[in-house]
Amino acid sequence: MHSRAADASGNLHNAVALRLLNRALKLLDAAGSLDEPEHVELRVRLLISLSVAEAEIGSTETGLAHLDDAATLPVGDLLRAVIDAQRALVLCRVGRFAEALELFDAMIPVLDRDPEANALPLARNLMNRALVHMSLNQPAAALSDLRRCIDLATHHGFDRIEAKARHNLGDQSQLVGDIPEALRHYEQAARLYESVSPGWLPRLRLDQGRALLTAGLAEEAARHLDEALPELRRSRAIQDVAEAEVARAAAAILERDFSLARKVATEARRRFLRRGNERWAEVAALARLRANATEALEETGRPNRGLARELGEHATRLAELGLRDEAAVARLLAVRVHLRRGAVDVAEELLGQVPKPRRTTPVDHVMLLRLCRAELAVARGNSRSALAQARAGFAELSQVRDRMGGLDLVCGTAVHGQELGRVAVGLVLGGARGNAGARRVFAWQERTRAQVYRYEPLPEIADPVLARLITEMRHVQRIAQQNRLEGKPAGALEQRYVRLQREASRLGWYTSPWGRPRPVATPEEVAEALGERALVSVIAHEDRLSAVVVRDGRFRLVELGPLAETVEITKQLHADLNVLAPDHLPAPLVEAVTRSAEKRAGMLDRLLVAPLADAIGDRELVIVPLGPLYALPWAALPSLRGRPLSIAPSATAWHNAVERVESEPVVLVGGPGVPGAIGEVRELRAVYPKARLVDGPSATSDAVLAALDGSGLAHLVAHGAHEPGNALFSRLDLVDGPLFAHETTRLKRPPERVVLAACELAMSHIRPGEEALGFAGALLAGGSRTVVGAIARVGDHAAAEAMTELHRRLADGTSPALALAEATAADPLRRPFLCLGAG
Repeated sequence: MHSRAADASGNLHNAVALRLLNRALKLLDAAGSLDEPEHVELRVRLLISLSVAEAEIGSTETGLAHLDDAATLPVGDLLRAVIDAQRALVLCRVGRFAEALELFDAMIPVLDRDPEANALPLARNLMNRALVHMSLNQPAAALSDLRRCIDLATHHGFDRIEAKARHNLGDQSQLVGDIPEALRHYEQAARLYESVSPGWLPRLRLDQGRALLTAGLAEEAARHLDEALPELRRSRAIQDVAEAEVARAAAAILERDFSLARKVATEARRRFLRRGNERWAEVAALARLRANATEALEETGRPNRGLARELGEHATRLAELGLRDEAAVARLLAVRVHLRRGAVDVAEELLGQVPKPRRTTPVDHVMLLRLCRAELAVARGNSRSALAQARAGFAELSQVRDRMGGLDLVCGTAVHGQELGRVAVGLVLGGARGNAGARRVFAWQERTRAQVYRYEPLPEIADPVLARLITEMRHVQRIAQQNRLEGKPAGALEQRYVRLQREASRLGWYTSPWGRPRPVATPEEVAEALGERALVSVIAHEDRLSAVVVRDGRFRLVELGPLAETVEITKQLHADLNVLAPDHLPAPLVEAVTRSAEKRAGMLDRLLVAPLADAIGDRELVIVPLGPLYALPWAALPSLRGRPLSIAPSATAWHNAVERVESEPVVLVGGPGVPGAIGEVRELRAVYPKARLVDGPSATSDAVLAALDGSGLAHLVAHGAHEPGNALFSRLDLVDGPLFAHETTRLKRPPERVVLAACELAMSHIRPGEEALGFAGALLAGGSRTVVGAIARVGDHAAAEAMTELHRRLADGTSPALALAEATAADPLRRPFLCLGAG
C-alpha cells in the first residue's frame, strides 16, 4: 500500500496518494502495537508521504502537522533527517525559505558521514537545498549543490533524481540570465522524464515557459503554458497550477490580452491563499495590478489615482515579505502612473526607493527602471538625461541579447526595449530640425530596430535528436499532403506534425547559436555606402508616419500619412493580390479586382511616396519599412513602378550586405508538384550553362542544402508556405518533404543571392523591434546578401515569366534590384516580388 501511494505522489496524482495513505494508516493502526521498530518506521514513512500529498492539494499546515506527529516517534538520526528534509521541502513550497535552508544545512552533514550508504537521500537533499538557494538568490551555492547531486545520481543510476536535478539546473541558468543554457538543461531533463517520470513534464513546460518570457517570446510561452495547465489541473498540483497561471498572466500582458491576464492572476491568487502561501499570493496580485497598470498607461488620458495608491501599498507588502524585485516592479509601475497623472514630485520620491538591480534581476525589470528614469527626465524637461537612460538601457539589453542562442531568442528580447525606444524616438522626432536633427532620428532608429541581422551565425552544433525530429516532420508532412490529395483524413497527422514542430522548436533554441554582434552602422557609413541611391527609413510615432531620407550624404525628415489608414489599405491591397494570383480567372473578375488593387495602390502612393518625391527624386531606393509594411508590394505603387527597390530590415542590415559579390556557382532547384516547374528550371540552363541542376527525384532536402552551401546564386522553384505562427518553420516543399527556414541558417556558406519562385516566401512574421522572421528573413540572417521573393500568392505562369526575365538580366550583370524592377514592371500586381537585402 505504501509503495503504491509513494508512486502516485511521485507522479503528481496526489488525490489518489492521499486516499491510499490514509487507508494504509488505518490498516497499520488495526494491525497492533507501535512497539515494534518496523511498525514505527513504517508509520513514520507513511506520515512523511501523507505530508507531501496533503501539502500539495490540501493544507500546508495539515502537512506540517503530519511531520510533527512523525517527529514524536522514536526514530534514529537518518530517519529524523528524512523527516526534517520533508519539512524543509514543504516550507520551501510555501515560500519559507530561510527556515527550509536551516533544516537542510543541519541534515546534510548527517547524511555526509557515510555518502556511499546515504547516496540517495544525500543526492535528493542536495537537489532540494539548491532550490532554496535559488529562491534566496544564491545561484553559486545552488550550482555547487546541483553539480554534486548530478555526480551522485549518474554514479549510482538515480535516473529520476538526475532528471529533476537537470531540471533545477535549468532553473539556476535561468536565474543568472543564461536562457539558452536553461533551455538545454530543460530539454535534457525532458528526455529523462519521458522514461522515468512523465508526470513531471507539465512542471517542466511551466519552467520552459518562464524562460521564454524572459526572452520576450510571449506566443511561445503561452503555448507551453496552455499545454501544461490542463495536465497540472488534472493532477491537482495546486501550487504548480497557480504558478503556471501567474506565468500565463505575464504572457497575456505581453500579448496585450489584459482581461485574460487579470482572470488567470486572480484565480492564481485564490489558489495560493487556499494553500496559505502568502508570498506567492502577493506575486499573483502583482500580476493583476501589472495588467491594470499596463492597460491604463496605453490608453489616452490620466490613469485613476487609486491605481497608483494600490501599487504603492502593494510594493510595501512585497518588500515586507522579502520580495525585492517584485516590490521594485510595483513601485516602478506606480512611478509611471504618477508621471502620467502629472504628479512628478511624488513619482521622483517613489523612484528613489527602488534599489539598484542585482545580477539576478530579470531584464524586463531592469528595462522598466530605465524607462521610469527616462520618463521622469522627460517630465523634468531634461531630454539629454532621458536619452542617456535610453542609451544605457539599450546597452544592457544588448548584453542580454548577446547571450541568447537561436534566432527566435535573439529576436524576442526586443520586446523589453519597445517602450524605451518609443520614448527616445519621440524625443528626437520632436526636436528634429534640419539635416542634424534628421540624422539624429536616423541614428536612434538604427539602435532600436532589427538587431538580429547584426549577428554572425555560427556553424551548426549537431544534435541527433533535432535531426531525427526534422526527418520525422518531413515524413509526416509528406504523408499528410498525400492523404489530402487522395481525399483521406489527415487530421491526426497534422496534430502529430504540430507536436513535432514544438519539440523541434525547443531544441532549436540552443542548438543554433548566433555569433558575435557587428556594430550598428553609423549614419555616415550608410550615407557613403549608398552612393547614387537614396534610403528611406520609415518611422511610426503615435498615429503618424514619417521617414528619414538619406541622399547624397544629407538627411531629411519627411512627414507621411496616418499609420492606421496606411496599414489598413496595405492589408486590403495584399488581399486583392492574392485574389488575382491564379492563372485562369474569369476576365470580369480580373478586371474588377485589378481596379480595386490599382485604386488602393494609388491611395498608398499618395500617403507614402508623394510626400517623398522631392527628397528621393528618381534614384534607386533602399526602403527600411515598419513591420506592417513588410507585406506592401512597393513596386505596385504607381510612382515606384519600374524603379529599382531594395527592402531591408534595417540600414545596418543593408550596409552589412551591400558588398558586391560574384554570382557563381549557380544552383537551379525544381521541386515537385508545380506545373511547369522542372521545365522552367531547365529553361534557365540556357541562361546559366554551367549551373548545377537539382530537380526531379533528386530534389531532396539534403541534396538541396548541400547544393546551396557555397553557391553564389540559387534559384528555387517549388511550392512553399509561410507559417506566421512559427515563422522559422516556413517551408519549401521538396521530394522528401519540407525544407524549413531555420535549416538554411546552418549552412556554412549560405548562397549570396537567392531567388524564391514559391508563393509568399518573402512574407515575414514581425516581432517587436521590427524583427522580421520567415523563410527569406532566415536566409538574410544566416548570411545571404540578397533574396528575391513574393509577398503574396503568385500564379505559375506569372512567376515563370517574371523569373525568366529576371535571370536574363542577372546573367548580363544587372543588379538584382534593377533586374527585378524591369522583370515586374509589365504587371506588378500579378508579379508581387520584392528584392530583400542588398539589392
